[in-house]
Amino acid sequence: MSDIVRIDTNQRMSRVVKAAGLVFIGGQTSADQTPDVKLQTAKVLEKIDGFLDKAGIDKTQLVSAQVWLADIDRDFAGMNEVWDAWVPQGCAPTRATVQAKLASPALLVEIAVVALG
Repeated sequence: MSDIVRIDTNQRMSRVVKAAGLVFIGGQTSADQTPDVKLQTAKVLEKIDGFLDKAGIDKTQLVSAQVWLADIDRDFAGMNEVWDAWVPQGCAPTRATVQAKLASPALLVEIAVVALG
């Protein structure tokens, strides 16, 4: 059985779990809940970069991503603009994007990723 490493853990969840050669980063949202999906997306991706760093890897190791948007019709293009600039050339993970009611009405985007680690 492989070891499981949990990073930034509390009673409810771990922000990062390393297991079986993979790094799982749970859904991240922006602390800055400005009504601009581009800014919120950039803040979320900064958080993900930080968690990847804590796990000892970087975004070139991404294998999968899930994106939830509060309003996919309004915000899909803006989120993609920031996402596309963030993902390294040739390193795009598989990705699913859906519309969902997020935990707060001010949240526009939430992103979770899995990476090789």
